[in-house]
Amino acid sequence: MAGRGDPPEGNPEGLPGGGEDEYGSVVFDESFVRAARLQEYSAQERMGDHARAVRSRPGWRMWTGAKQVLLLLVLIAVAFGTAIYMGVRHPYQQTPSQPAEPLRSMVIPLAPQGPVPGGDPAQLYARSPAAQYRSGAAGITLPAVQRTSNFSQSQVTTALTIAKDYLVDSSLDPAVLGGSSTRPVRALLDPDQIEQFQRSVDAPANDGRHAATGWLVRFDPSKATLADPAIRVHGTLRVTDAGPNALEIASDHTFTYALRPADTGPRVSESSLFTVRRELHFRFDRDDLRAHRVELLSSYTQAGPMACAAETAGALEPLLAGRNATGTAPAATDPYQTGRSTAAFCGSLDPAAQPGPPPST
Repeated sequence: MAGRGDPPEGNPEGLPGGGEDEYGSVVFDESFVRAARLQEYSAQERMGDHARAVRSRPGWRMWTGAKQVLLLLVLIAVAFGTAIYMGVRHPYQQTPSQPAEPLRSMVIPLAPQGPVPGGDPAQLYARSPAAQYRSGAAGITLPAVQRTSNFSQSQVTTALTIAKDYLVDSSLDPAVLGGSSTRPVRALLDPDQIEQFQRSVDAPANDGRHAATGWLVRFDPSKATLADPAIRVHGTLRVTDAGPNALEIASDHTFTYALRPADTGPRVSESSLFTVRRELHFRFDRDDLRAHRVELLSSYTQAGPMACAAETAGALEPLLAGRNATGTAPAATDPYQTGRSTAAFCGSLDPAAQPGPPPST
């Protein structure tokens, strides 16, 4: 008889010990059993012809990727919000540029009270109030630069530099002074003022808007020329913050020129000093600072010795050595006459502004 643990038919033929001996070496310990995962498919999944043998569970890697995408979107939103906030609150925000205003100008002749002193340029300078002035562009010094509420220190420096360039080109350039060129001055102007400037040069008029001498200093080359290229200069520059998009500079400089008659040829002729005080008001917006240009808002000029009746719109007409202004007066003004006003202004040149007499020998 077969035992209780033997199959009724006995052990299979050809397998010693029967079927149990085939797996006798395999041991399913407790840890192995606990580690095994049982996955049961739903009825719908089991009915599918192409169902996968094992269903994948959502892994930690997929959840981590979703969190990273969400975090990236949050960071982008925060950066965008910060950019908008800084654009609204930043002190150097840009505002739309305003068109440049037209220039307002005035030229006041200063008439001497006697003959104009003459002599050698160096001696005349030494005996005049300009004795301690610097020569040329060195006389146009920049003040200490500080930032303002709306403009950085570098922007203020740029504005001062452009203002100085304008003063040099419009008051010291020999070609501009001699009337042969206006390009250096034109190149520095805001495009909105070019038309007014060109009209002032082509058809100058004493109407407060279109005097060429409101934009620059120049002499009639047929009457006077420089006797000494070392023009003496002294003055100040003052900066004002005029708002989020406007920086203004006021300049006040005195230029002293040594002149001689233009028709002397090779003959030696006495020179005389001619003084021009220019008070200019500049404005810069942010576009002007980037493009290295300027808006000239106002120009007030006093110049002498010069006759009160001199025509000053196109060029200044200095009284040279030995000349005087006795008997000269502005043209009569008729208040009942319509059209452009011809009223002139004139001042008296203080004798202290002229070179003193040479020392007695």
